Amino acid sequence: MVACQQSTPPDPSVNTESFGRVGDSIRFAGLDWTVKIHETGKWGPGPNYFSGNERDITIDDNGYLHMKIVKRDNKWFSTEVVSDKNMGFGTYIFTVDADLEDISENIVLGLFTWDNNTFQTDANSEVDIEVSKWSNKDQERTLQYGVQPIFFGQLNEERKYIPDYPLGSLKGITTHAFTWTEKEITWISYAGDTYGQGKVLGEWSFDDTQPTRVKQEGGKTSEPIVIPKPGSETNARINLWLVTGGSNQGPTKGKDVEMIIRNFEYRPL
Repeated sequence: MVACQQSTPPDPSVNTESFGRVGDSIRFAGLDWTVKIHETGKWGPGPNYFSGNERDITIDDNGYLHMKIVKRDNKWFSTEVVSDKNMGFGTYIFTVDADLEDISENIVLGLFTWDNNTFQTDANSEVDIEVSKWSNKDQERTLQYGVQPIFFGQLNEERKYIPDYPLGSLKGITTHAFTWTEKEITWISYAGDTYGQGKVLGEWSFDDTQPTRVKQEGGKTSEPIVIPKPGSETNARINLWLVTGGSNQGPTKGKDVEMIIRNFEYRPL
């Protein structure tokens, strides 16, 4: 899931700064982010093609991040950004402006942490907030909290949770956060754009009394973990991708998808 492999050179006739971009770098929420690009071969999650096109990941005049799933050259492209800043234990806060309920059943909005170098010891240090119907068009509640490994090998149901928020409350501006410590991870979501204020839509905690689990991927098995630890290169990531990316089947009705992320904040412990 590395953010690299520029497959298509930038178009010199396009002023990428008009999209809030300088090449493959974008400035959002006071941080620099690298655009993940895999245009000639598919990459996880999905796997999907990940777009480097300047129009698919942009910053608007308000400083908000716009991310798209689009069809181009008869292929569907997903998008992902990776914070250049390394992060660890602390609170991660994401504010989203989108309808997160009436969405295509095969898309995922991911708000999460990741480390390419900690598979063996800490299952890639992945803590998740995800929005998806997971290919079930009848799924009404789309918000899910989780800590990996959930479904890498056996399904570990205790490592994920779908909050029982009132239907309709994920349409518009919502704020989602998790606080990651050595002993416990807690998640919370609010209506509105302010962490710690507004109506609470969901909350959950996962502590170190839970059973140990291993991550199995690519013929490898991690060490048993409960609460993963961050590594020296753990960072925040935001992606918008297709569950059905492996078949290159697009969103429902073949329409492009766009999500707006208003803000991100990291508060270290």
